[in-house]
Amino acid sequence: MSHLTTGDPERQLPLLDGKDLSGNGAVRMVPNGSSDFYEELLNRDPRWAMSEGSRHFEENSAVFKALHNIAERLKSIGVPYAVVGGMALFRHGLRRFTEDVDILVTKESLKLIHEKLEGLGNLAPFTKSKHLRDTQLGVKIEFLTTGDYPGDGKKKPVSFPDPSSVSFEAEGICYITLPMLVELKLASGMTNPGRLKDLADVLELIKILDLPVDFANRLDPYVKSKFEELWKEARKRYVTTWRNKWLTANAKSIEEMKSLLRAAADRLDQMIQDGVVVDKQDGIDNDYAQLVTTDPKVAEKYGMVEESEYWGHDDDDGPDVKPTNPGQPE
Repeated sequence: MSHLTTGDPERQLPLLDGKDLSGNGAVRMVPNGSSDFYEELLNRDPRWAMSEGSRHFEENSAVFKALHNIAERLKSIGVPYAVVGGMALFRHGLRRFTEDVDILVTKESLKLIHEKLEGLGNLAPFTKSKHLRDTQLGVKIEFLTTGDYPGDGKKKPVSFPDPSSVSFEAEGICYITLPMLVELKLASGMTNPGRLKDLADVLELIKILDLPVDFANRLDPYVKSKFEELWKEARKRYVTTWRNKWLTANAKSIEEMKSLLRAAADRLDQMIQDGVVVDKQDGIDNDYAQLVTTDPKVAEKYGMVEESEYWGHDDDDGPDVKPTNPGQPE
């Protein structure tokens, strides 16, 4: 048995030696009293960090194991909790690597946690720390407490709630609900420049989960406008150019011209009914209209493409390619 130093000369964390870093067992910590923790191992050995990252996306990393460990221990002592932070994001669909486990508990529960769990697979990183570290895996367990404030820590309309009122269970683990996760991250990013990544997380959640703009109605008014701002930024634009000069280009008679124009008008009416609009920036020019939607299903229906991939008009530098049907992309 070896130990890890903790910053307090009177306390050290006992850790199991000789374990394989392959992920088949517990993460091996460097023996002989090294001060390396899980996050330090990641920084020191890029190749191992890559393999550990791969295991994380298979839900088999040391962090996932630490999550299951602490969840079982909290359940055993009857403490209500909710997983927040990176592991909550993972559960809700924003899958990325994280090196610790964040848990929301009440202040009363935090005291009980340290009374019951310290020394039983978990130890505090230093004297009077409110956090714990899994002694087998080296992964840090960080606790957030009910009544405290996200971001800058100053009083605001949004605070960390009682976990029992904002959690749901999935595969035996209690996670914070999506609206509360979004609300806390918005409040954090809005008030602490060092936590701008929380706003980026919300932006990615909007994109990945295709959250509607009225999701803002489920949030505290304090953060509602920020969500709506990010929602507008997150919406992908899909475009196509409707060219008048192509509508009857293949007609061989007046009757064919009339038929093609009717079909084009019907198609344009249907696009408008489905929410396609004229782009406010490019609008309507001499022979074309730039059409846009933010609905991916509508875009697929009419062959519209992401704006970032769109070539442009036929009077740009790109090739002049005529579409098969009016309203189809180049």
